[in-house]
Amino acid sequence: MNQKLEIPHGFALCGEAECLCAEGCLRHRAYLQQAETVKVFTVVNPRFCTKDGQCAYFRDAGPVNFARGFTQMQKRMLPEQYNAFMWKLIPYFGRNPYFERRNSKRLISPAEQQQIVDVAQQVGVEVEFKFDAYEQRYNWRN
Repeated sequence: MNQKLEIPHGFALCGEAECLCAEGCLRHRAYLQQAETVKVFTVVNPRFCTKDGQCAYFRDAGPVNFARGFTQMQKRMLPEQYNAFMWKLIPYFGRNPYFERRNSKRLISPAEQQQIVDVAQQVGVEVEFKFDAYEQRYNWRN
């Protein structure tokens, strides 16, 4: 293990060392770190671990690109495009969380980035969608 992970409270860990996914799994890496010092933590039920390389609970241990904000793309959209774009995403995220993401106050996960890009294409945005900034982080959530 290279660096100490800042594991969010409630993140389920996995202690299945025999699993084919264990070496590259964030849940297993977090388990190894927590097992050294923490007396009580949440784990994935071993009965549901397949250990065959197809684990439903696998989380890649490598950092991924999270995005922050899309105000620059908003400026590049026509007013009608942006209005349609916004009203398609607000039901998906919720009103305040939508604006938190737009204004760089909340990280945008890779899955959420794809959702935003898909909606931009649906409303006719033809240029490549670029977020305001990107950060490499561990993907503690889906």
